[in-house]
Amino acid sequence: MKTKKLEIKQPSVTEVENWLQIWKTSDEYEKYRCQEKSVVMVFQQYPKNTEIKEVLIKVGILNDFYSTNIFDTFSVAKNIVKQNIDSRLSNANTDIINDIAQVNINGKDKRFYSFATKYCSNHYPEKYPIYDSIVNRMLVYFKTQEEFAKFKQDDLRDYLTFKNIIIEFRKFYDLEKFSFREIDWYLWLVGKEYFNTKNENVNIKN
Repeated sequence: MKTKKLEIKQPSVTEVENWLQIWKTSDEYEKYRCQEKSVVMVFQQYPKNTEIKEVLIKVGILNDFYSTNIFDTFSVAKNIVKQNIDSRLSNANTDIINDIAQVNINGKDKRFYSFATKYCSNHYPEKYPIYDSIVNRMLVYFKTQEEFAKFKQDDLRDYLTFKNIIIEFRKFYDLEKFSFREIDWYLWLVGKEYFNTKNENVNIKN
C-alpha cells in the first residue's frame, strides 16, 4: 500500500491556538490533561529537591505518566538530591539538565535527557522547554520547510542549543505570545497526529 504524504500547515498564531483548543477540549487527550494536572499538583506540593522521599515521588510520577523509561527511579532521585539543584533551577541554569540526566546505574552510565527536561520544566515551565522525540522531529521538519534556525538534528541533544532553537522558532513564526509549555503542546500534538499515523508519511531530512 502506498503511503500518503501529509502536509503540515505552517506555524501561526491561529494554527497554534487551534491545536491548543483541541488539547483543552478533545476527549482523546482527557487522560493526558488529567495526568498533567496531577504532575503539577505533585510538583507544587514538593517544590524542593533536598529530601529523597519527595524527589522520588516526583521522579516516579514523571516516569509513569510520560514513559521516560527509567528502570531505577531511586538512583535517579538520589542523583538529583546530590546535585543540590534548587538555586540553579530558580536561576534557569541549563547545565543542570545534563547533571540530572547523567546517572550511573549498576556501573553503567545512562543519560535520561528527555526526563531531565521534563523534571526541570515542571518546576519552572517558563524557564525550561521540554525535549522529546516528537518535538525533535517537528523542529527538524519545520527546518526543512523554512530554515528558521541553523542546526543539525544532533544539536537538539544539547539543552542550551535546544532552548535557543525553541526561542528562535517562536520568534521566526511570531509565536512569542505562547509559553514554552504551549509551544510544547502544539509541537507534540501535531507530531503525534502526523508521525504516529501508520498508513501515512512525512519525509524528514536532517
